[in-house]
Amino acid sequence: MDSNHIYLLILVTLSSALRSEGFGTFAFDIHHRYSDPVHGFLNLDGLPEKGSLDYYSAMAQRDQLIKAHRLAVTPADSTHLSFFGGNETYKLSSLGSLHYAIVTVGTPALTFLVALDTGSDLFWLPCDCTSCSRSLNSTSGKTLELNIYSPSKSSTGIPVPCNSTKCGQKRRCSVTRKACAYQEIYLSSNTSTTGILVDDVLHLATDDSQEKVVDASITLGCGIIQTGDFLVAAAPNGLFGLGMDSLSIPSILASKGLAANSFSMCFGPDGIGRMVFGDKGTSAQKTTPFNLKQSHPTYNITVTQIIVGENTTNLEFTAIFDSGTSFTYLNDPAYSVIAKGFDSQVSEPPYQPEAQFPFDYCYELSANQESINTPYLNLTMKGGDQFYVNEPIIVIPRQGGYAYCLAIVKSRDIDIIGQNFMTGYRIVFDREELVLGWTDSDCE
Repeated sequence: MDSNHIYLLILVTLSSALRSEGFGTFAFDIHHRYSDPVHGFLNLDGLPEKGSLDYYSAMAQRDQLIKAHRLAVTPADSTHLSFFGGNETYKLSSLGSLHYAIVTVGTPALTFLVALDTGSDLFWLPCDCTSCSRSLNSTSGKTLELNIYSPSKSSTGIPVPCNSTKCGQKRRCSVTRKACAYQEIYLSSNTSTTGILVDDVLHLATDDSQEKVVDASITLGCGIIQTGDFLVAAAPNGLFGLGMDSLSIPSILASKGLAANSFSMCFGPDGIGRMVFGDKGTSAQKTTPFNLKQSHPTYNITVTQIIVGENTTNLEFTAIFDSGTSFTYLNDPAYSVIAKGFDSQVSEPPYQPEAQFPFDYCYELSANQESINTPYLNLTMKGGDQFYVNEPIIVIPRQGGYAYCLAIVKSRDIDIIGQNFMTGYRIVFDREELVLGWTDSDCE
């Protein structure tokens, strides 16, 4: 979700009860529930459906546990870090189908549900806001109150002064607030966040059996005014920028020696993932280099070949790996190579959704059909390693049954590898070696 190219695609009409599986098969998998570790941590019965807003409501009960068990330490050596309370992330279909994490900030610690975004840099929270989401309606009809951050209510929160080096040439001074101001404008439906920069504490923990708490001094955005999708559709409680800028959390942790300048995100097929700071992956992982010849570096890689079933096409193009984009966006000729190659090798009849829909290639499933075979999709990356796309399709409901679609949107500008292509992988964003790494994983 690049701050200049955000795609908060909200497809609330899609069935979250069905998921596409690798190798072109799908299964009915309705009851995504808490994992056993989460169940044990919360000690709850009658748990809500994983991915629902009720799920987040239950997770928010951790506030009291956080306040009761804080014992801050600073690790002597660089190590793996995760969010306090665990490294799990959650794909929420009702909030843009993005991956979210529960983070704690400030003193006393407050909990926030933030969208994880490798396409932007700034970590911001709704803060002393005049325009922001203060509550969400859950699937059960309950209203869930969201925490609102305020630096004046955090004993460790300090607004960044205008003469700070963090302000730089890209930001201006808020005279009324006597602090460094920011504005991030996104491309999706006049979506933006405006506010001031604040220094405070992000509560993390070592990602090991000891789970020692680490209080990391960070800079975040105090989002006073949110507009567009941030009010109703996605990231209503904050956005966790993971880009390459010096103000992003991975950059700050590395600069303070708290973790290596690398992190990993795992995208499980059941919507549960993991986030680990300092993770550089393994020697066995596949890799491809980042393209950094840009005024604003991103996690941009080069694809050199596309394989769709029996069709192989040598084609070079660049794309951004962006966890803040639900689906994959490609320009021609890459889009047509994949879409037409896919279309020529499926056996189901075409299906045209009645409502406006972003996907051009959809196919009707028969009433008694329990599996499908679709052509596999491989992307050969610069350097020669192949990136097999585990879930190139989505399954959607239709009158009298189901259909499936090739989950790629024809782009009007940049090429983006979205979350759906990352499913089934632990993706490593190694900013020291300047490579993207990937390993097959179910995120267990």
